[in-house]
Amino acid sequence: MFGFGKKEKKKELKQYITGAGACVVTKSVLNGETGLKWLFREKDGIGNGWVALGESDTQAYVDDAANYAVVDFNTLANIEPAVLNILHMPAGADLEFRTDASGGYFVDTGNGKEIREPVKAPIQEAFEQNLKYLNKESYPAEELLRYFHKKGDLRIFCMGEADFPSGEIIIADPLVYLGNDKYTEPLNRKIPAGSYPVELAILDSPVAGLRIAAARLKIRETDICRYEIAMPAGTTAAQYNQPGIFAGFGVDAGMACFCDAAAAKEFGEFSDGWHQQNPGKNQYDDYFAQLFRSSYEAYPDVQREDGDFIEWAVPGYGHRIAMFASGLGDGLYTGYWGLDAGEEVTELLIPFMNPDYFS
Repeated sequence: MFGFGKKEKKKELKQYITGAGACVVTKSVLNGETGLKWLFREKDGIGNGWVALGESDTQAYVDDAANYAVVDFNTLANIEPAVLNILHMPAGADLEFRTDASGGYFVDTGNGKEIREPVKAPIQEAFEQNLKYLNKESYPAEELLRYFHKKGDLRIFCMGEADFPSGEIIIADPLVYLGNDKYTEPLNRKIPAGSYPVELAILDSPVAGLRIAAARLKIRETDICRYEIAMPAGTTAAQYNQPGIFAGFGVDAGMACFCDAAAAKEFGEFSDGWHQQNPGKNQYDDYFAQLFRSSYEAYPDVQREDGDFIEWAVPGYGHRIAMFASGLGDGLYTGYWGLDAGEEVTELLIPFMNPDYFS
């Protein structure tokens, strides 16, 4: 009745983060023989690269591989929750653990900076910066010329052509909004009827992977003097941000497109017919997904495995629509007219990502 011989109940491990990866911890820290003191992240280390050393660990102790254990990062977080703040710091980080009246925190030994709040993951920080960069009323020409007219880290790839029998251009999410007049309308400038190449600026980012940083519809070869925001038909750039006038298009399926207004109506008719013939099915999963995968098989070096772009002709009509992934995915995006010295349209550009934030 006194509980003699009973085993102490093992403390339950709290799962702070799913998929945090493994880390290396000295057994002295793991067994509670000493407190956490040093933490550094190796570039090509075990698991997520983090290595934790104890306050009383001697040089001889840390030089012996037998004194280390590989554990889930959550195990280390259960010993000292402050490590959750530094999980996303880059390789090469070298930290000292300290405590004061407010609790535990880390100090970056490289710059002396105290780390008391969670450090954002690189992709999160880049995403937030990118949101502020997109959808401005105007950009200096040099800012947008970088995508297709300047040598840099972007790879330019011509994915095919799009047909414009009417010369009225629609940019939209093709999987959600194209063919619905309520959510899409032509842009304020027309181009001569014809077929035009569509080029993609491919970014191979250590932060975001292989992505489409921008897309352009190439109209003429003349030099661009300035860019102007693409507005809805019947409006001008001078009306940007006026009540009831919306410049830009929403993406909810991670896709954008260059499409003629006539082809958009044809797409709507095709889509309605497809859904009638395939009740309960998903048009992307059960129709478009295989087309995108085939695109990847044909061009694996410039897109992700599920496929990021297709040149697709509307069945029964033949007009081609260029569909492509919208950078990081869902969001609000805007087109910009590239204008030459005579104010003629040279290109229509959609920027998705600022490469500077993802290098």
